[in-house]
Amino acid sequence: MPAEPRVILETKRLRLREMTVEDLDFISTLLSDPLVMRFYLATLSRDESAAWIKDRISQYESHGYSLWLVQLRATGEPVGQVGLVPQIIDGVDKPEVGYMIRSDQWRQGYAAEAAMGVIYYARTTLDMRRLVSLVRPENVPSQEMAKGLGMSIEGQTDHAGLRHDIYVIEL
Repeated sequence: MPAEPRVILETKRLRLREMTVEDLDFISTLLSDPLVMRFYLATLSRDESAAWIKDRISQYESHGYSLWLVQLRATGEPVGQVGLVPQIIDGVDKPEVGYMIRSDQWRQGYAAEAAMGVIYYARTTLDMRRLVSLVRPENVPSQEMAKGLGMSIEGQTDHAGLRHDIYVIEL
């Protein structure tokens, strides 16, 4: 029997834990949802979602963080992935606050609650002083989210072949 995944943090309603290969069904559904992925290059297949999980596990090992699975504390039901993503932006390694919630769970405040927990964790546990968030200029909901987290726009960059605004927060 596999070990229980490591819990990173809990908020009032949510638990964030490391992803495992056993999360493939949920992650595949999340990453294949055209609504969730509308600001990305494309939706991901099941095989691509499996690779996505393996990349997260590799980042846990190499950086100590990545995107974490977000579950409802009351039921254990997965609702998304939120965390810190190691990014190379204009040649510099920068931790990014990333958030992605199931489309049928939007407007519940889960992304904001989880991201605020992640920001607190980054400051208090990882001793980070600055975080970024890459947001496509046309992604108004994510822009509002970043602003709600206390982030402000610092500039723009090309990332994964797409133009992104760079939001920052000093911790």
